[in-house]
Amino acid sequence: MTEARKAILFDIDGTLIISGGAGAASWRLAFEELYGIPADIAEFTDTGMTDPEVGRRTFQAVLKRQPERREFARLLERRLHYLYDTVADSENYRVLDGVEELLPQLIEDGYLLGIVTGNLEAAAHIKLHRARLNRFFSFGGYGSDSTDRGELTKTALSRASLVYGEAITGGQAIVVGDTPHDVDGAHAAGIDCVGVASHHFSRDQLHSAGADFVIGSLTEPLPL
Repeated sequence: MTEARKAILFDIDGTLIISGGAGAASWRLAFEELYGIPADIAEFTDTGMTDPEVGRRTFQAVLKRQPERREFARLLERRLHYLYDTVADSENYRVLDGVEELLPQLIEDGYLLGIVTGNLEAAAHIKLHRARLNRFFSFGGYGSDSTDRGELTKTALSRASLVYGEAITGGQAIVVGDTPHDVDGAHAAGIDCVGVASHHFSRDQLHSAGADFVIGSLTEPLPL
Protein backbone atom coordinates (compact mmCIF):
# COMPACT_ATOMS: atom_id res chain seq x y z
CA MET A 1 0.00 0.00 0.00
CA THR A 2 1.28 3.46 -0.91
CA GLU A 3 2.14 5.61 2.11
CA ALA A 4 0.39 8.95 2.55
CA ARG A 5 2.45 11.81 1.16
CA LYS A 6 3.78 14.24 3.74
CA ALA A 7 6.65 16.05 2.00
CA ILE A 8 6.90 17.53 -1.49
CA LEU A 9 10.38 18.37 -2.80
CA PHE A 10 10.57 20.89 -5.66
CA ASP A 11 13.30 21.60 -8.14
CA ILE A 12 13.71 25.32 -8.91
CA ASP A 13 14.86 26.16 -12.46
CA GLY A 14 12.31 25.12 -15.04
CA THR A 15 9.94 23.85 -12.36
CA LEU A 16 9.14 26.86 -10.15
CA ILE A 17 10.77 29.71 -12.04
CA ILE A 18 12.64 30.62 -15.21
CA SER A 19 15.54 32.94 -14.46
CA GLY A 20 15.72 34.22 -18.02
CA GLY A 21 19.40 33.39 -18.41
CA ALA A 22 20.45 35.01 -15.12
CA GLY A 23 22.41 31.97 -13.98
CA ALA A 24 24.46 31.71 -17.17
CA ALA A 25 25.03 35.48 -17.19
CA SER A 26 26.40 35.38 -13.64
CA TRP A 27 28.89 32.64 -14.53
CA ARG A 28 29.95 34.56 -17.64
CA LEU A 29 30.59 37.74 -15.66
CA ALA A 30 32.57 35.85 -13.01
CA PHE A 31 34.86 34.21 -15.58
CA GLU A 32 35.26 37.51 -17.41
CA GLU A 33 36.28 39.37 -14.25
CA LEU A 34 38.71 36.74 -12.98
CA TYR A 35 40.18 35.36 -16.21
CA GLY A 36 39.16 37.71 -19.02
CA ILE A 37 37.12 34.92 -20.63
CA PRO A 38 33.33 35.35 -21.09
CA ALA A 39 32.59 31.62 -20.69
CA ASP A 40 29.27 30.23 -21.93
CA ILE A 41 28.26 27.40 -19.58
CA ALA A 42 25.74 26.06 -22.13
CA GLU A 43 28.64 24.92 -24.32
CA PHE A 44 30.06 22.62 -21.66
CA THR A 45 27.25 21.55 -19.31
CA ASP A 46 23.79 19.98 -19.33
CA THR A 47 20.52 21.19 -17.84
CA GLY A 48 20.09 19.88 -14.29
CA MET A 49 23.78 19.65 -13.35
CA THR A 50 24.83 20.93 -9.94
CA ASP A 51 26.55 24.31 -9.64
CA PRO A 52 29.92 22.83 -8.59
CA GLU A 53 29.84 20.55 -11.65
CA VAL A 54 28.97 23.50 -13.89
CA GLY A 55 31.80 25.59 -12.47
CA ARG A 56 34.42 22.84 -12.72
CA ARG A 57 33.47 21.67 -16.20
CA THR A 58 33.41 25.20 -17.56
CA PHE A 59 36.72 26.04 -15.86
CA GLN A 60 38.37 22.93 -17.33
CA ALA A 61 36.97 23.66 -20.79
CA VAL A 62 38.04 27.29 -21.03
CA LEU A 63 41.27 27.23 -19.00
CA LYS A 64 42.39 23.67 -19.87
CA ARG A 65 43.22 22.72 -16.28
CA GLN A 66 41.63 21.86 -12.94
CA PRO A 67 40.84 24.80 -10.66
CA GLU A 68 42.85 25.10 -7.48
CA ARG A 69 40.85 25.16 -4.25
CA ARG A 70 41.47 28.84 -3.56
CA GLU A 71 40.58 30.04 -7.04
CA PHE A 72 37.49 27.82 -7.21
CA ALA A 73 36.25 29.34 -3.96
CA ARG A 74 36.85 32.77 -5.47
CA LEU A 75 35.01 31.82 -8.66
CA LEU A 76 31.96 30.65 -6.70
CA GLU A 77 31.94 33.87 -4.65
CA ARG A 78 32.15 36.06 -7.76
CA ARG A 79 29.38 34.06 -9.43
CA LEU A 80 27.07 34.57 -6.43
CA HIS A 81 28.05 38.25 -6.32
CA TYR A 82 26.86 38.74 -9.89
CA LEU A 83 23.80 36.49 -9.50
CA TYR A 84 22.09 39.07 -7.26
CA ASP A 85 22.19 41.59 -10.11
CA THR A 86 21.52 39.25 -13.03
CA VAL A 87 18.41 37.83 -11.34
CA ALA A 88 17.15 41.29 -10.35
CA ASP A 89 17.78 42.68 -13.85
CA SER A 90 16.55 39.70 -15.88
CA GLU A 91 13.76 40.86 -18.21
CA ASN A 92 12.68 37.26 -18.85
CA TYR A 93 12.52 36.10 -15.22
CA ARG A 94 9.12 34.59 -14.51
CA VAL A 95 7.28 32.32 -12.12
CA LEU A 96 5.89 29.32 -13.97
CA ASP A 97 2.18 28.71 -14.39
CA GLY A 98 0.37 27.45 -11.33
CA VAL A 99 3.19 27.97 -8.84
CA GLU A 100 1.84 31.00 -6.98
CA GLU A 101 -1.52 29.29 -6.50
CA LEU A 102 -0.17 25.80 -5.73
CA LEU A 103 2.42 26.51 -3.03
CA PRO A 104 0.16 28.29 -0.50
CA GLN A 105 -2.54 25.69 -1.07
CA LEU A 106 -0.11 22.85 -0.31
CA ILE A 107 0.95 24.59 2.90
CA GLU A 108 -2.71 25.07 3.82
CA ASP A 109 -3.29 21.36 3.18
CA GLY A 110 -0.52 20.46 5.63
CA TYR A 111 2.27 19.32 3.31
CA LEU A 112 5.93 19.92 4.14
CA LEU A 113 7.62 21.76 1.26
CA GLY A 114 11.31 21.51 0.50
CA ILE A 115 13.80 22.21 -2.28
CA VAL A 116 15.93 19.74 -4.23
CA THR A 117 18.21 21.58 -6.65
CA GLY A 118 21.64 21.57 -8.20
CA ASN A 119 22.00 25.22 -7.22
CA LEU A 120 24.28 26.14 -4.36
CA GLU A 121 22.08 26.94 -1.38
CA ALA A 122 22.82 30.66 -1.64
CA ALA A 123 22.09 30.67 -5.38
CA ALA A 124 18.79 28.85 -4.85
CA HIS A 125 17.54 31.49 -2.44
CA ILE A 126 18.72 34.38 -4.61
CA LYS A 127 16.63 32.97 -7.47
CA LEU A 128 13.56 32.36 -5.29
CA HIS A 129 13.79 35.69 -3.47
CA ARG A 130 12.78 37.85 -6.43
CA ALA A 131 9.36 36.16 -6.52
CA ARG A 132 9.10 35.92 -2.72
CA LEU A 133 8.90 32.13 -2.91
CA ASN A 134 11.50 31.47 -0.19
CA ARG A 135 8.87 31.57 2.52
CA PHE A 136 7.28 28.30 1.42
CA PHE A 137 10.42 26.18 1.88
CA SER A 138 11.82 25.40 5.32
CA PHE A 139 14.38 22.77 4.26
CA GLY A 140 16.17 21.46 1.20
CA GLY A 141 19.02 19.64 -0.47
CA TYR A 142 21.38 21.68 -2.65
CA GLY A 143 24.34 21.45 -5.00
CA SER A 144 26.44 22.66 -2.06
CA ASP A 145 25.51 19.44 -0.21
CA SER A 146 26.57 17.02 -2.95
CA THR A 147 27.29 16.86 -6.67
CA ASP A 148 25.20 13.67 -6.69
CA ARG A 149 21.48 14.35 -7.15
CA GLY A 150 20.52 11.23 -5.23
CA GLU A 151 22.59 12.24 -2.22
CA LEU A 152 21.32 15.81 -2.11
CA THR A 153 17.75 14.49 -2.37
CA LYS A 154 18.41 12.18 0.59
CA THR A 155 19.80 15.20 2.44
CA ALA A 156 16.59 17.14 1.80
CA LEU A 157 14.53 14.25 3.16
CA SER A 158 16.65 13.98 6.31
CA ARG A 159 16.32 17.74 6.88
CA ALA A 160 12.54 17.46 6.62
CA SER A 161 12.66 14.99 9.51
CA LEU A 162 15.00 17.29 11.46
CA VAL A 163 12.91 20.42 10.96
CA TYR A 164 9.56 18.86 11.72
CA GLY A 165 10.65 16.47 14.45
CA GLU A 166 9.17 13.37 12.85
CA ALA A 167 10.60 10.69 10.60
CA ILE A 168 9.77 11.22 6.92
CA THR A 169 10.40 8.23 4.67
CA GLY A 170 10.99 8.16 0.93
CA GLY A 171 7.56 6.62 0.48
CA GLN A 172 5.99 9.63 2.21
CA ALA A 173 7.65 12.13 -0.13
CA ILE A 174 7.49 13.03 -3.78
CA VAL A 175 9.91 15.00 -5.97
CA VAL A 176 8.66 17.50 -8.56
CA GLY A 177 11.11 18.41 -11.31
CA ASP A 178 11.47 19.13 -15.00
CA THR A 179 14.56 17.13 -16.07
CA PRO A 180 15.78 13.52 -16.19
CA HIS A 181 18.33 14.51 -13.52
CA ASP A 182 15.42 15.16 -11.14
CA VAL A 183 13.98 11.72 -11.93
CA ASP A 184 17.31 9.98 -11.36
CA GLY A 185 17.92 11.85 -8.10
CA ALA A 186 14.47 11.03 -6.76
CA HIS A 187 14.74 7.34 -7.57
CA ALA A 188 18.24 7.11 -6.09
CA ALA A 189 16.72 8.39 -2.84
CA GLY A 190 13.80 5.96 -3.03
CA ILE A 191 11.25 8.66 -3.87
CA ASP A 192 8.67 8.85 -6.67
CA CYS A 193 9.07 11.69 -9.15
CA VAL A 194 6.55 13.90 -10.92
CA GLY A 195 8.01 15.13 -14.21
CA VAL A 196 6.75 18.58 -15.23
CA ALA A 197 7.00 19.26 -18.96
CA SER A 198 7.30 22.99 -18.36
CA HIS A 199 10.69 23.82 -19.85
CA HIS A 200 13.29 21.85 -21.83
CA PHE A 201 11.80 18.35 -21.73
CA SER A 202 8.54 17.03 -23.19
CA ARG A 203 6.07 14.64 -21.60
CA ASP A 204 7.41 11.79 -23.73
CA GLN A 205 11.01 12.54 -22.76
CA LEU A 206 10.14 12.57 -19.06
CA HIS A 207 8.18 9.33 -19.39
CA SER A 208 11.19 7.80 -21.15
CA ALA A 209 13.45 9.04 -18.35
CA GLY A 210 11.39 7.01 -15.89
CA ALA A 211 9.20 9.65 -14.25
CA ASP A 212 6.49 7.95 -12.19
CA PHE A 213 3.98 10.65 -13.17
CA VAL A 214 4.11 13.38 -15.81
CA ILE A 215 2.12 16.62 -15.97
CA GLY A 216 2.27 19.52 -18.39
CA SER A 217 2.53 22.28 -15.80
CA LEU A 218 1.84 22.97 -12.15
CA THR A 219 -1.66 24.09 -13.05
CA GLU A 220 -2.46 20.36 -13.17
CA PRO A 221 -3.08 18.43 -9.93
CA LEU A 222 -0.16 16.67 -8.28
CA PRO A 223 -0.64 12.92 -7.64
CA LEU A 224 -0.89 13.22 -3.87
